[in-house]
Amino acid sequence: MIYTKLDHGVTCIDAGYVSEGMACYYLMEEGGECAVLETGTSHSAEALWRLLRERGIAREQVRFVIPTHVHLDHAGGAGAMLAGLPEAQLLIHPRGARHMADPRRLVDAARAVYGDELFHALYGEVVPVEAGRIRELSDGETVSLAGRQLQFRHTRGHAEHHLCIWDEASGGWFTGDMFGVSYPWCRFPAADFVLPSTTPSQFDPGAFLASLQLLDSYAPRRMFLTHYGELAYSQASSQLLARQIEAYCELATSDSSDAAGLQQRLGDYTLALLREFDVRADEAGLRDRLSFDMQLNAQGLQLWRQRAANG
Repeated sequence: MIYTKLDHGVTCIDAGYVSEGMACYYLMEEGGECAVLETGTSHSAEALWRLLRERGIAREQVRFVIPTHVHLDHAGGAGAMLAGLPEAQLLIHPRGARHMADPRRLVDAARAVYGDELFHALYGEVVPVEAGRIRELSDGETVSLAGRQLQFRHTRGHAEHHLCIWDEASGGWFTGDMFGVSYPWCRFPAADFVLPSTTPSQFDPGAFLASLQLLDSYAPRRMFLTHYGELAYSQASSQLLARQIEAYCELATSDSSDAAGLQQRLGDYTLALLREFDVRADEAGLRDRLSFDMQLNAQGLQLWRQRAANG
């Protein structure tokens, strides 16, 4: 089990998704109550059970399980966790609720991409959540965890069913995919590099930029990323994300490259940015590390381009 105890009663737990340092979720402890923010996959639940045992926390003390959206690396473990947490409610964006109660469409779509064997290795069994245990959250709604206020804001751009959680106690956002990704290898001595996530199928650049402005408006001190871990907030990081979103759209619309061609151009652009952070970085190694995200980002941009062309 790999976890990092952070300040303000928050623990970052590696989700065991693809490889170490790829995805995480969080346990928040406050006044004898707990919340789980993000879930990873069904494979991720065992790490939570072990951590609760290690801390002497009864499963009944966990009140909330809160995925930021229903993509399976964020919410695929929700059903497995709720099955083992008898007092917990699932808090979710209204557009994502039905997929938690009946995840068959999510599962079928992922199986079509990965095939049965790889799907099972990545996600295991995606368990439905009892409808009576699902609470839909409106934009701006606040929930109390033993008096600790968590506010939920709908944040479109990555997905229509995405929300972010504002935690006043830590001055932090639990951002899902709305503040990009910043893996451990993206943390450089001079500054942290953040990379947008424009994965299929609901990327909306205008909404993405508006959501970034919303997150900025709270003057946060830290961001709790799902990919990966706690990141000190800076306006420079937010501006870097916005700059990349605008450049991505220019690259996607400047010609009619296929997915492979667009992926190559995104990789070239991102490598040039990374050289500003570490001029000595090994280009071949960085390309290899970027390939997974560049492939998904290119696919998302292609779908966005097709929607724009069709009006």
